[in-house]
Amino acid sequence: MMPRGLFITGTDTGVGKTVASAAVMHRYRGLARLCYWKPVQTGIEQDDDTATVRYLGSCADGEIFGEGIRLPRPLSPHLSARLAGARIELGRICELFSRIPEQSAPVVEGAGGVLVPLNDTELMADLMAALSLPVVVVARSGLGTINHSLLTIDGLRSRGLGVRGVIMVGDQNSENRAAIERFGGVPVLGEMPRLAELTPLAVRAWAAADLDRDNVLLECIR
Repeated sequence: MMPRGLFITGTDTGVGKTVASAAVMHRYRGLARLCYWKPVQTGIEQDDDTATVRYLGSCADGEIFGEGIRLPRPLSPHLSARLAGARIELGRICELFSRIPEQSAPVVEGAGGVLVPLNDTELMADLMAALSLPVVVVARSGLGTINHSLLTIDGLRSRGLGVRGVIMVGDQNSENRAAIERFGGVPVLGEMPRLAELTPLAVRAWAAADLDRDNVLLECIR
């Protein structure tokens, strides 16, 4: 039986995983007990995705699990760790994962894309396989997204991971959406525009109106 929770990955870095994670927190608050977790964060001096989700998702303390690997320099995890004189250990991340309260369904946000290296031998996909959570892919809506999205979906499935859907970010593109759904065999759970004002209210309003209208993800988190 697949464990409760979600793993939020993306087709690239900076694609919108963090805002999508905040939207998921808004969308299912009251329907399930969620707990957001960012296991690996690089460039911590400039970016703190945990703090961003706490703010944009209007998260209470119990909805955030703050422990994790925190590294300087906004680089691939393996390189950021190496330059810091450290090594990311998959077992250590899994041990941290086990500390998330059992009554909560974790919403885990990856770093970068599926094939980003964690160390010299293991990739983000290996962490995803170890956690075995259902996966949501965040993708851009514009040119190039069909190829990037389908490659990501294929890579996940080749490792036995279940892809529950795609969240597209950017200007709506019905042709790209249709192609991803047809060739990827997954639903697009929502099309998030580039919000004019990135605020908790704006993220909550979009999530309530347009994210996962068919409740595809409910069975993953209840």
